[in-house]
Amino acid sequence: MKTRIFSTAARLLIIFSGMSFIQNNSKPLLKEEIVTYTAYGLTLKGFVVYNENITVKRPSILVVPEWWGLNDYAKSRVRQLALFGYIAMAVDMYGEGKTAANPQEAQELATPFYKDPQLAKTRLEAALNKIKEYKQTDVNYIVAIGYCFGGSVVLNSAKLGLNFKGVVSFHGGLAGVPAWKELLKSSILVCHGEADKFVSDQDVESFKHVMDSIGANSLLNRTQMLRLDLQIPMLPMLASNLICQLNIMLLLIKHPGAICKTF
Repeated sequence: MKTRIFSTAARLLIIFSGMSFIQNNSKPLLKEEIVTYTAYGLTLKGFVVYNENITVKRPSILVVPEWWGLNDYAKSRVRQLALFGYIAMAVDMYGEGKTAANPQEAQELATPFYKDPQLAKTRLEAALNKIKEYKQTDVNYIVAIGYCFGGSVVLNSAKLGLNFKGVVSFHGGLAGVPAWKELLKSSILVCHGEADKFVSDQDVESFKHVMDSIGANSLLNRTQMLRLDLQIPMLPMLASNLICQLNIMLLLIKHPGAICKTF
């Protein structure tokens, strides 16, 4: 079991000493596509971005947005990941690219997935199958990351058996469905702000205990003085998320000289 808590300074030293990016000397030429796929008859509209100047297969990252849905912010994160050399896809959880205009709408859209995590797994699995269709995707290196609501989605889906190289939760809920050793195939990285009162200390400790008890390959990155505010869309740009995103790269890139890998 690898549930650990690292200081920010130590984490940065480890990351930058072993970091390796997908290299390409030409200027990135980003290809953006709105892709249509289905889950049990529901039409979903994802957003895929990749660098056309990279010709080899590359790791893929699925991005599950906050409860607002697949909005411009989620698309901006996908573009950023594509600039690093990945093929990335923002996942449509609600269907038809639907987004929420206010917290009440967002709660109404997200509630069915909190009540039925299997439904969330089905939607995420549909996106996983879609990204695998791309010739640019290295199907052995696919990660799912999620913000807040999306973090809960990726964690629950992994615990329900959806097979990724790893999943990463940014400020997501940690309660969710029970974890079983027989089902959990993905490595797990959780980025949690200690000042985030949407997730209780009891939930954090319970999550760590459960991961320990089943021998899961997981890491909990806790950052002080960070809280979740659903009204501040730039919050994921803060330091803790940068640290976690750098960890994603260590997870994905096979670099024999790396001093430390996240998983």
